[in-house]
Amino acid sequence: MSTGSATLDNTGKWDLYASVLVERLPIVSRSLNALEREFQEYLWRVEFENSLKSDHELKHERDQVQSELIKKGKIEVDLDDSASKMTAQDLKDAYTEELKNFALAPRTTPDDASNKTTSLDRCLEDTLYLVIEDVLNKEALQILPQGPRIDGETMRQAAERVLREKCGLELDVKFYGNAPCGFYKYKYPVVMRQKSIGAKVFFYRASVNGGNVNKALTKKYEWLTRSALEEKLKNSEYTESIRKFLM
Repeated sequence: MSTGSATLDNTGKWDLYASVLVERLPIVSRSLNALEREFQEYLWRVEFENSLKSDHELKHERDQVQSELIKKGKIEVDLDDSASKMTAQDLKDAYTEELKNFALAPRTTPDDASNKTTSLDRCLEDTLYLVIEDVLNKEALQILPQGPRIDGETMRQAAERVLREKCGLELDVKFYGNAPCGFYKYKYPVVMRQKSIGAKVFFYRASVNGGNVNKALTKKYEWLTRSALEEKLKNSEYTESIRKFLM
């Protein structure tokens, strides 16, 4: 190591960067596996066996008793009144017919079928994370949105500004807090250590409320599941730093 580079290293100066883990939370609950379904059905049986009768069931029993009394002639019937009265059985028949016409919404979308990774309308059961293509040390890399802090900014303000600059105003997000959730640092190549040794990156976390990345600002970006995200990130130390605060 040359004397010049050693002198520069001893200055101890690092550039501060803010980075944002932007996540789209699950839209639907996760599908149950076979064991979970079996346990859920068991809980429903126990709840049914221990439950009290509902108002509908009690009304149905009263209707049955009244019907038997009418058949035996023990109760006089007002035909006009009985014609307008809806019994519990009538309601049950109406509910059953409505249920026949009900269909659950699909859990997959056309963007799932085409594997459109720029879309937020996919992988509805999973959390999706945003990665963008950026140039670091003249190399195009897939990373979380990040950028340098400007003098006078807090790290939270830097994170918000960086996200606007990289992704645009159309991407509406909510930051979880003012404190970073993760940290990573790396040294610059020796030839680039003119003013600083390297960069210290402070990660913030935010969730998507609506919108998407502005393609005019960042042409290459993807929304990825956790497993796909870890495969996409090439640097092992960088990936490990992010893995520590992934959910």
